[in-house]
Amino acid sequence: MFTTVLVANRGEIAVRVIRTLRSMGIRSVAVHSDADAGALHTRVADLAVPIGPAPAAQSYLSVERVLAACRATGAEAVHPGYGFLSENVEFARALEAAGIAFIGPPVAAIEAMGDKIRAKATVAAAGVPVVPGSSEPGMDDAAVAAAAVAAGFPVLLKPSAGGGGKGMRVVREESELAEQIAGARREARSSFGDDTLLVERYVGNSRHIEVQVMADTHGTVVHLGERECSLQRRHQKVVEEAPSPLLSARMRATMGQAAVDAAAAVGYTGAGTVEFIVDADNPRDFYFLEMNTRLQVEHPVTEAVTGLDLVELQVRVAAGEQLPFEQADVSLDGHAIEARVYAEDPARGFLPQAGRVVALTEASGEGVRVDSSLVEGGVVGSDYDPMLAKVIAWGPTRETARGRLVAALGRTAVLGVTTNVPFLRALLADPAVVAGDLDTGLIERRGEQLTRAEDPPPGAYAAAALALLLDDEPTGAVVDPWSVPGGWRVGEHAWTTRTFVVPGGEPVPVRTRGRAADGEVRVGEGAPQRARAWRDGDRLAVALDDVTTWYAAARDGSTVHLGIEGFAAAFRLVERTTGAGAAAAGDGVVTAPMPGTVTLVRAAVGDEVVAGTPLLVVEAMKMEHVLTAPVDGVVTELPVTAGHQVRLDEQVAVVTPRATEGD
Repeated sequence: MFTTVLVANRGEIAVRVIRTLRSMGIRSVAVHSDADAGALHTRVADLAVPIGPAPAAQSYLSVERVLAACRATGAEAVHPGYGFLSENVEFARALEAAGIAFIGPPVAAIEAMGDKIRAKATVAAAGVPVVPGSSEPGMDDAAVAAAAVAAGFPVLLKPSAGGGGKGMRVVREESELAEQIAGARREARSSFGDDTLLVERYVGNSRHIEVQVMADTHGTVVHLGERECSLQRRHQKVVEEAPSPLLSARMRATMGQAAVDAAAAVGYTGAGTVEFIVDADNPRDFYFLEMNTRLQVEHPVTEAVTGLDLVELQVRVAAGEQLPFEQADVSLDGHAIEARVYAEDPARGFLPQAGRVVALTEASGEGVRVDSSLVEGGVVGSDYDPMLAKVIAWGPTRETARGRLVAALGRTAVLGVTTNVPFLRALLADPAVVAGDLDTGLIERRGEQLTRAEDPPPGAYAAAALALLLDDEPTGAVVDPWSVPGGWRVGEHAWTTRTFVVPGGEPVPVRTRGRAADGEVRVGEGAPQRARAWRDGDRLAVALDDVTTWYAAARDGSTVHLGIEGFAAAFRLVERTTGAGAAAAGDGVVTAPMPGTVTLVRAAVGDEVVAGTPLLVVEAMKMEHVLTAPVDGVVTELPVTAGHQVRLDEQVAVVTPRATEGD
């Protein structure tokens, strides 16, 4: 068995792998970019090694720097996690040449399955059904376009290298092809260093089901059941569960055997996942999508229902040990569901977010597991994937697991960074999700219902005002009433007004009278309520008319962050005369919807444009976002160029509306 293993990754997966290494008595080595200095995975590892600046190409994707870290620390093996170098054949080959074990499949299997074009040909030869389409290697733009037309619209463009939904584009009309091909190639180059594309028929009413396989070097290949991954956004999974509510025992066995056949066809060893697309109307029709030659993000749900530690099995297989069980020994117990917590704003088109975690509350309890990279005071930047954590719940039944997950997400508060937690709770409460009637288009169809931004309740504004009042009150046995900012005067207390604004909202005046421990509060035009507030660590209790609500709470200057039951907001104290400070609706100002990098400028000052014309492309967390002209007019300001780093809400262009008759 290895004595030292280097984890060539970051975030929650690095933390999760290190946890198993520690339980096995193996020394763990973390690597980190300059942006991740002090990140959680560097704190929990036995040793942490810097490997370069923030850009992944110069740190986490640098084969040379990871190998140098291995040599410097005496690492005998490398666990790649997922993403980054996990399916990079040159990395696996370099480790082999250096005499360092790769905790993953052999080079030949990565080559066969890492390239989606070759993978389809390999499994088709083994009798596994594949999605119709064109996967000729080396297709140029014209060949890709011709293949799309031949397959019939809608079609799916997919990068041949990598996964995770990066670079995947659904094209519904021939007129969209040129732009979508160019965008898919840019994202593929950025994420995987390879812009080769393939074309597949897009199956609309489909379910995404994948099978976990595990194989050792002694000829044993088994499957560990399936996972339902149909709840997706932009072809990226959001909620996953095991087992699938769709499959019968017979279908589970049939798909499991197909997965085993696919793995055996390439001499696979270690943990891998064979992904299938299934016709929701006829589950007997399933097609091979791809094989991920690594651990999957959603592996915890399989661990929950099988009782197996997949990372430990990976390590033991890489060390040459036999699997301690056969197919007949594998059984599934209960049900598990996982939700991915992202730094993104669902109400703004799921745009990636950034910020500092000013306070953190993570769930625990029966059947609940959290894999997280979050830490109070940590900075969430825009250099990497926006996934922050995963919340997993197990139960003896699907409904129990779902209920536990909804409750766990309600106890999750990441204050200081906007997350998708409220969206996840709304999704898990959707009637179709409750019934298990899933498909890959569900989130898109329900988008407006699931992502609608809810205004904070009046009680939350009251809590923000009382939190400021509580923090500002002097402590000690002797209280000088003149030093208390509660409007105290001889005879009675006066009302003190504090005006708050939340992102995207209007200013709300909150009036308080008396002290936080015993006073009154009035929100907007509402009636006065008796109020009391007190703190218990990082929790804030607010009693309005004797009804007590507990909040996760933190103060950051003049901003109060509150979170509870999937709700989180930042209440910023503003001067009563300033208003919301938002630009008027209908103006021509274009601002960056998230922090990121300008990758392409498609307009120039002086260009005449119509509303919706693409002006520039901003990339954040490996995702592209096209910014368009908000009105008809002329581009009069364009202060950014390709490579420019932009901040959230930074002005990047101005379109001056054309004058109309009478102006």
